[in-house]
Amino acid sequence: MTVEDPHTGKKQVRRVPLEGARTHAQARQQFEELLVNRRKGNLTTLKRTPTFSEFADSYLEFYHQAKDAKRASTLETEAYAIDRWKAQLGNLRLNQIKRIHVDSFVARRQSENKSARTVNLEVTVFRNVMKRAIDQKLIAQLPTENLRPLKSKARKRQLVMRAQIDQMLTLCHQPCFYNSRVAQPGERGQKLANAQEFSDYLRLLCFSGARKTEATRLKWSDIDWDNKQLTIGADGEVKNRKWRVVDFNPDLEKLLEEMKARRAPDSQWLFPSPRRGEADRPIKEFRESLGLVRTAADLAAFGFHDCRHFFISMCVMSGIDFMTIARWVGHQDGGVLIGKVYGHLSNEHAKRQAARIDFGGTKPEQNKAPAAAKEKTTVKPAADAQKNQSPPE
Repeated sequence: MTVEDPHTGKKQVRRVPLEGARTHAQARQQFEELLVNRRKGNLTTLKRTPTFSEFADSYLEFYHQAKDAKRASTLETEAYAIDRWKAQLGNLRLNQIKRIHVDSFVARRQSENKSARTVNLEVTVFRNVMKRAIDQKLIAQLPTENLRPLKSKARKRQLVMRAQIDQMLTLCHQPCFYNSRVAQPGERGQKLANAQEFSDYLRLLCFSGARKTEATRLKWSDIDWDNKQLTIGADGEVKNRKWRVVDFNPDLEKLLEEMKARRAPDSQWLFPSPRRGEADRPIKEFRESLGLVRTAADLAAFGFHDCRHFFISMCVMSGIDFMTIARWVGHQDGGVLIGKVYGHLSNEHAKRQAARIDFGGTKPEQNKAPAAAKEKTTVKPAADAQKNQSPPE
């Protein structure tokens, strides 16, 4: 067939393999399909395709250079997954990758006890890379076609109580730590090196519902003191690229006022990097501090996302409507997800809500008339009752 190179426009006569054709009729049918695809411009580029490793590198480079195409955190996550795919696929060229290679990758990751959600995300990253290969006409179809995601069961989060949050906040300032670990009996411990910053950060997550990376990028200009509102994601670096406004609640307002009094004069960030030098930049993370404090508090399963879970749960149990909560935390479904996920609230709250149910009848306490009132109540005979009735008009 005479095929035009989509990049150079040069036309060349190429031999096109008819895959799977075993008879003259099958070959003729596939040849006619190729003619149709050529007219529609759907033919793959007939040249040696790059290896997966080569193309994956160009994929990441393209999105690093493409402004606002993907968030930096998304690209970082994809890069980790792509490295694992490189190890699995080796130097296979794009057109050599088949479904069996994908299945082998999934099986290996499962044998490493990786969760179904993790494996599904890695397959999604691989699919993104291969979709770009299709866009560039390097392959004709995805090797993941008709591949069903692994069934995953979301982990039910236990409701973190305010007392547990307060316990961790207190431990930050206690002499519980020694040489970047929890102090052992007999050792002279010290408080957490960044005790104040970490406790402020933890409280901000709990009182605003912000995600961990959203909070580290907050600036003082994101606070509207007059309208008592905190804007999250003003830089566009949020999960759905849409900024949102969280109205002050009493705890959030008190925290921000306290932080304002301790504000670093040389930084625009709520949580500036302690190693920023002359370059004003925010702190990257508080992961090490969290590990120390939760070990000291014996809350090994606690993570930063539990603070967001705490915020939403407390809002639900306070009677805030789901739509308002969804607007505060950045959900785009109007509160549907909150209604599905946060139905496990504490038994005490459920009992309080049950006591408020009114089926339209008389409440039990109203049915109990005092004994004295019953004694004074007299019933007129039917004849007397009829005499007192007005005549019909």
